[in-house]
Amino acid sequence: MSLLVCEIFKSIQGESSFAGWPCVFVRLTGCNLRCCWCDSSYAYEDGTARSVDSIVDEVRASGCQLVEITGGEPLLQPETPQLAVRLAGLGLTVLVETNGSLDISVLPPEAIAIVDMKGPSSGEAHRMDLHNLSRLRARDEVKFVVGHREDYAHMLSLLPRIDTARNTVNVSSLFGALAPAELAAWILADRLRVRLNLQQHKHIWPPDARGV
Repeated sequence: MSLLVCEIFKSIQGESSFAGWPCVFVRLTGCNLRCCWCDSSYAYEDGTARSVDSIVDEVRASGCQLVEITGGEPLLQPETPQLAVRLAGLGLTVLVETNGSLDISVLPPEAIAIVDMKGPSSGEAHRMDLHNLSRLRARDEVKFVVGHREDYAHMLSLLPRIDTARNTVNVSSLFGALAPAELAAWILADRLRVRLNLQQHKHIWPPDARGV
């Protein structure tokens, strides 16, 4: 059993309630969306076929207690749930960041889904599987990237479908497009139960840097 892997690297988790923690990322190849502001388009194709055993061994060697399976879109590869089970078996906290277009119910209970619900600025909002908002398990999280007021309004329209007391909703301003202070003002004015994110990795390293 193997997966097509773009890269494996150790960095700081940037966008979720786990932001700021050291994390090893397993970035899988392939994506079914083409968001206009995608920062990992290099993962659309190519990659290296890796056995689950070899991936698990590399993650174990990293020494991180937090691992994120990302992409691309990791749920395109049917072996992803089994990889999550194997990594959780090491006693690790396993995050799976998915683009919101595919059914998250295939994920095992050991994994925490980070569901990135795309807004209008991405060009792919119409591709979202909104049933995922009712599939969220207790530890799963939702992420919105907001580039302008229309994205924010789109998020507001979806929040009533999320139990924000149970599932953390992370909201980030699109780097270089919307000032975090402006987004913060909107959140405070509307008294939202959401968590402001700052896409920490883009503030620490150049926004287009790979492997960090």
